[in-house]
Amino acid sequence: MSGISSRRLLSTATTLAFAAGLGAGMVGAWLMEHPTDSGGGSAAAVAERGQDGAAGATLIQPAQASLTARPAAIGAPPAAVGQLKAEPPPRLAVLARGLAHEAELAGEARLAKAALPDLPWSTEQITVRRGDTLMDILGRAGIAAPEAHAAVQSLQTVYDPRRLRAGQELLIRAGAESQDSGSRRLLDLDLDLDFDHSVRVTRGADGRYAAAKLARPQRHDLVHRAGVIDDSLYMSAERAALPRDVTISLIKLFSWDVDFQRDVRRGDRFETLFEEVSLADGSGGTRGGDLLYAALSINGQPLEGYRFEPEDDAVEYFDRNGRSLKKFLMRTPIDGARLSSRFGMRRHPVLGYNRMHQGVDFAAPTGTPIYAAGDGKVAVAKSNGGYGRYIQIRHTGEYSTAYAHLSRFAKSIAPGRRVQQGQVIGYVGTSGRSTGPHLHYEVLRNGAQINPLQVKQPANQQLAGAELERFQAEVARIDRLRADPDRGTQMASRDHH
Repeated sequence: MSGISSRRLLSTATTLAFAAGLGAGMVGAWLMEHPTDSGGGSAAAVAERGQDGAAGATLIQPAQASLTARPAAIGAPPAAVGQLKAEPPPRLAVLARGLAHEAELAGEARLAKAALPDLPWSTEQITVRRGDTLMDILGRAGIAAPEAHAAVQSLQTVYDPRRLRAGQELLIRAGAESQDSGSRRLLDLDLDLDFDHSVRVTRGADGRYAAAKLARPQRHDLVHRAGVIDDSLYMSAERAALPRDVTISLIKLFSWDVDFQRDVRRGDRFETLFEEVSLADGSGGTRGGDLLYAALSINGQPLEGYRFEPEDDAVEYFDRNGRSLKKFLMRTPIDGARLSSRFGMRRHPVLGYNRMHQGVDFAAPTGTPIYAAGDGKVAVAKSNGGYGRYIQIRHTGEYSTAYAHLSRFAKSIAPGRRVQQGQVIGYVGTSGRSTGPHLHYEVLRNGAQINPLQVKQPANQQLAGAELERFQAEVARIDRLRADPDRGTQMASRDHH
């Protein structure tokens, strides 16, 4: 409600209150001049005095049901009190109470009117500029420095304002401090942190600011995408409008069985059923959610994976028969890399003579994430001569893996720390004796290097009994969703691009 309409409403309420009070007084005067009998079924007003000595008025109905009014706020004038006997005349008490009540209502209306803010407020959307601080932004919005400082201090409890990035959007609601002041009072501030979260700073009734981290409202849609591989899986998946994180999940899912550098050929196919996550307000694009189903057809050989969560266990993927796709070690602990050097004898690119290459190399840009090939414990994380920055993970008493030439370690990586398969442990670099950014990857069995591409994997987990029955029901459900015509299938190949 605007300030003008609020003032009009309250002015009307005050006028009505005064008129009601005046009317009550006139009725009371008429009653004093025209006394009536309290019997005969008519209502009678009787003055009473409670145990605490406060005067009260009781209206007696013919059915003997009583309604007691609250004590009067205004007493009789001293001169009038001297003229009264033991009890005041009943109709005079009613008159006094009517006038007092209406005066009280009028007073409350005046107080409410005084409490309503007359000053305008507005909402402003602001884009963060390069080099901006939050204090800069609030200052440009006209927020007084003490207000801005208090709001920033509150925000620091849930978010570091120094992490503001150019292009981020802020929503500021503020009002003028007074009619003549050039500064504004910050009422609240909203800042989107990432796709999933935002932060809100709100001014309370006591003038203090409070900050809270909030989940951004999202919607989840089930989407079916399929395509023919014409060049690379990455490019073909992009043409099929597959989110990048879904493509990476697809590659990781089959990386135990497929060498994506050598095995994938033109004409091979892929299929996915996944959740597409978008923001409820329509901003921020989309990203991939849970991958329910994935399939590859490599040289005519089908590979399938169904998402399933066994009881008391983490989510895993199984083939149609209930065999886990997860192997002991990943064949390629890096995404989108090119196999640049194999295991065996070769001419060393730096030393210039033939020597045994005791691992495999994956060429990739500096900073590309490197994953732990399997569950285990970090045994070594340090600079190691020609290996440069080097990590070794012990998986069992028999097997270990090693990762060399890293640009840096992931923050959580240190000797003795446990890691899970697929966890980021470091990033591609060219430290040590290296001619360019790449990952040197080794598998060690009882301390001796073996060919990572020829490791014999233990038998897969096989679901059985009640777990297998639950899984088969889930397979049937997912197959129905895949066949749902309302969901649609977006096919992609180079010809459709």
